[in-house]
Amino acid sequence: MPQTPHQRTEAELTAYGFTFPETNAGPAWQTTRGLYVRKKMFAVFGEKAQPLNELTMIMKLPISAEMAAELPFVRPARGWYKQHNWVTAYFGAGDDVLAEMDTLRGWLKQSYIAVAPKTLGKRL
Repeated sequence: MPQTPHQRTEAELTAYGFTFPETNAGPAWQTTRGLYVRKKMFAVFGEKAQPLNELTMIMKLPISAEMAAELPFVRPARGWYKQHNWVTAYFGAGDDVLAEMDTLRGWLKQSYIAVAPKTLGKRL
């Protein structure tokens, strides 16, 4: 069965995340998947009961969270997430998620650097 663009995006971003030092994958909350550096989560993929042709991602963006909030695919952050600069990007079935790959790669790197110990973050 061929992958949807949303599945392909998650797979490519996960592979990109594995190029960062000491990154591993594991379950996040409920049915979501996470990327971790030294047991600290820096990215979450998926949402409970999310169809294969949709994708939700949560990443920490201390530098660009405010700018990211203006993008049409970013959901408004509330509470703890907003206070700590975590951003939720959502791509529905009709959205061109592949067109945003460069942005998402940059965000993944920014999130890793924000969460990783400084010695590891400096390697990027």
